Amino acid sequence: MLIKTFGSAVYGINATTITVEVNCDVGTRFFLVGLPDNAVKESQQRLLAAFKNIGFKMPGRKIVVNMAPADIRKEGSAYDVTIAIGVLAASEQIPCEGLSDYIIMGEISLDGTILPIKGALPIAIQAAKEGFKGFFLPKENAREAAIVSELVVYGVQNITEVIDFFKGESTPERVTVDIQEEFERFQSHSELDFSDVKGQENIKRALEIAAAGGHNVILIGPPGAGKTMLAKRLPTILPPLTVQEALETTKIHSVAGKVGKNTSLICTRPFRSPHHTISDVALVGGGGHPQPGEISLAHNGVLFLDELPEFKRIVLEVMRQPLEERKVTISRARSTVEFPASFMLVSSMNPCPCGFHNHPEKECVCGPGVVLKYLNKISGPLLDRIDIHVEVTPVPFSELSKERISEKSEEVRARVVRARKIQELRFAESENIYCNSQMSAKQLRTICKISPECNQLLKTAVERIGLSARAYDRILKVARTIADLAGSNDIQAEHLAEAIQYRNLDREGWAG
Repeated sequence: MLIKTFGSAVYGINATTITVEVNCDVGTRFFLVGLPDNAVKESQQRLLAAFKNIGFKMPGRKIVVNMAPADIRKEGSAYDVTIAIGVLAASEQIPCEGLSDYIIMGEISLDGTILPIKGALPIAIQAAKEGFKGFFLPKENAREAAIVSELVVYGVQNITEVIDFFKGESTPERVTVDIQEEFERFQSHSELDFSDVKGQENIKRALEIAAAGGHNVILIGPPGAGKTMLAKRLPTILPPLTVQEALETTKIHSVAGKVGKNTSLICTRPFRSPHHTISDVALVGGGGHPQPGEISLAHNGVLFLDELPEFKRIVLEVMRQPLEERKVTISRARSTVEFPASFMLVSSMNPCPCGFHNHPEKECVCGPGVVLKYLNKISGPLLDRIDIHVEVTPVPFSELSKERISEKSEEVRARVVRARKIQELRFAESENIYCNSQMSAKQLRTICKISPECNQLLKTAVERIGLSARAYDRILKVARTIADLAGSNDIQAEHLAEAIQYRNLDREGWAG
């Protein structure tokens, strides 16, 4: 008897429906075909034990399982339940009516327990597109899939629940999620706040500008000056995620298996902070079966690289293209996968190996040329792609001991949101452009027009500092953001002057 059940395979952040054809015939062997990997092939042994432990048996006949399309490699153990239900139906141990209406996924344990899978959300989205009625999957992943309201989602703990459903004996409880309620519940929840930071008003101003325009930032200062503390609080002043952004972000984390148990939607902006020993593949994504890297996991959020010069040069250089294109393409012999990577890069570094170059009180003990050599670990092209360079100075004791409460993140976020709304209207007709940092060169010439007075100011700065063409563009983008925060239609001289001062690492002689 031939039976068809349906599963799904995830490639990149999209899913492809897999048809599992099971045929029972005369004979005694078990054949699994359709380009399965070892984890899929091992399902036979798991099914033998699971069937025995739940009161069923593996048919003593020739069983051929074909996973179509046969030219796509099937990886992982998530097809166990799909195959198991197909085998039971093909051997007439359970009815086969209604199997074609459901996607069935899950790894099966030896006692019949169904274990979590990766990529539940993209699978559910694809299943809804193709008109499937429902989706059986592990209970831990059910809320994630239930975001897709067009699909009936059943979270099950044991394969017996799936069997009983198709036998008509019982129906698992449908899992539902109110997206709007979930969104509002977690939207503004954060234990961190800008008001925790004493002093550093100029750095807070720079981060406010960065958040308002989506600009990349580098913080340079001695140990203990507050660089990491400030960076960790940046997500609290970024605009709240939209529902569409939340879905995009959840899809990526779902594929990587990073969505928590019983979590539905990721409602807060991601903050990723990889250690400086990370490899280039772990940062941008890849592997034999391409998985999203840290830059994709930071999509719609912040990627924080602490102690930037300590990262391997090759690791930093692979970020250059994704920073410009806001996506990363991973090519393999059989396939090409694209992951979104629209993130804000925030990095920090000491000014020299000892950490006290340009310190107002402590003396730098680094030898001649050491500071320059240390800074040269970061290439010029990468620095050009960082819009705002800010020098962080230590907070004096008088500031630390003050009882005055600093401005809260909520107040700063309100100004950032106002500036973003201006940009939203500005780029309403532009596809995939939402903030000033994403402007194309053509848009820059029309949106960032400046007066002759401002042009002379910028010319003087370029000649004195020796800025590249890319740095020139970055200054104009930052100035446009400053003008948006001020509610100004045009870029004024003071906006441009402030933008120029955020290019500290371009200053001649900064490194001594």
